Amino acid sequence: MFFELLKTDKGSQARLGRLTTGHGVIETPIFMPVGTQGTVKGVDPDELKRLNAQIILGNSYHLFIRPGLDIIRHLGGLHKFMSWNGPILTDSGGFQVFSLAKLRRITEEGVHFQSHLDGTALFIGPREAVEIQRTLGSDIMMAFDECPPWPAEKTVVAEAVRRSIRWAGMCKEAHAGISAGPTRDQFLFGIVQGGEYEDLRRECAEALIELDLPGYAVGGVSVGEPEPEMMHAVASTTPWLPVHKPRYTMGLGQPHQMVKMVAMGVDMFDCVLPSRIARNGTAYTRTGTINLKNSTMKADPGPIEEGCRCYACQNFSRSYIRHLLKAEEILGLRLVTLHNLHFYLELMAQIRAALREDRFGEWSGQFLKDYRPKDE
Repeated sequence: MFFELLKTDKGSQARLGRLTTGHGVIETPIFMPVGTQGTVKGVDPDELKRLNAQIILGNSYHLFIRPGLDIIRHLGGLHKFMSWNGPILTDSGGFQVFSLAKLRRITEEGVHFQSHLDGTALFIGPREAVEIQRTLGSDIMMAFDECPPWPAEKTVVAEAVRRSIRWAGMCKEAHAGISAGPTRDQFLFGIVQGGEYEDLRRECAEALIELDLPGYAVGGVSVGEPEPEMMHAVASTTPWLPVHKPRYTMGLGQPHQMVKMVAMGVDMFDCVLPSRIARNGTAYTRTGTINLKNSTMKADPGPIEEGCRCYACQNFSRSYIRHLLKAEEILGLRLVTLHNLHFYLELMAQIRAALREDRFGEWSGQFLKDYRPKDE
C-alpha cells in the first residue's frame, strides 16, 4: 500500500499517515527540503540525513535544461547523480509556466519555453514531463499542469483548469506507456488548480479524482496572493480530495501556515524559505524569525535558539554566526540553513507526535499563540 492513513485528529482534519516508496518510508505530515538543481542549497546529503529529512524535492524543468537528461541517464538517475538514496519528489515544470511567463507560449499540446539560461527553444507537454521524470527516477512525479497567475479573470483560470485536467489524463496515459527508468515504482500525483474560485477548484478536484491517481496536490497557491486568500484556496480544495490518498500543498509555506494547513488535512509540504531567508541571515525560532545580522547579536554568547538540538545551536554562538555573515563567509550561510531546516523538520516531528498522542489541538493552539509571523 502506497499510503496508509493511520489516524485522524478528533478536533480537526489533521492526519497521521505513512507513504511507502522504493527508496524509503515517509511519515506524514512531512516537510520536503527543496533541491531544485539536484541539491538543497548549502547542505550535503549526509547533513540532510542527520537532519532526518525523509524526502527531498527536485525540479524537472531545471534539471532538464542543466545538466540535461543524457548526463543524468548516463550517471544512473537523479538518486545516484546527487548521492541521495532517500525518496525524491519532482515537480513537472508546471510552476515554471507561471514563473517564466515572459519566456513561454502556451498551446493545447503543452508549453514552448525559451531557456532562462541561453534562450534555447524547448517544449514540455504532458508526455515530455513524464519522460523527463521517468529518466530522473523520482519516487513521486507530478502531472504537468498550467499554474495561472494571481490575480486573474475567472475565464483565464477556467482555461488553466481545463488544460490541467486534460493534461493530467495525458500524463496518466504516458505514465502507463513509458517504461520506467532507474526507479520502478513512480507514483503520479494530480494537481488541483482553480485560483481563488471555489467552484473551479471543486470542478478540477472532482475531474482529477476520476483519474484515480495515487495522490493529489493543491496547486496555484503562493503566487503573490495575500495570505488569507492563499489559505482560503487550500481550505476550498482539501474537502474534495480523497480521504485515503496523500494531499500535498505545493510551495508552502511559513511555519504557522503549515500548522494551519495540517489542521485542514494536508500531509505534505515544500518551501524554499528555510534556505532562502538563511542566506539573508534570518533564522526561525519558536516565537518567529530573528535577523542574526542585527547589532544586538554582536556579542551574544547564546545559540540561535535555546534548547535547539541542531548542529549550529549545539556548537556556535549568535556572535560567531553574525561575524561569519557580516564577513560573507560561506559557513555562516550553511549554519543558518542547517538550523532553519532542522526547525522545519522538527516542527513536523512535533506535529506527528502530537497527533499520535491525541494532543494536536492543544499543541497547535499553543504554537500559534507563541509564533509571531513576519512578512518573509
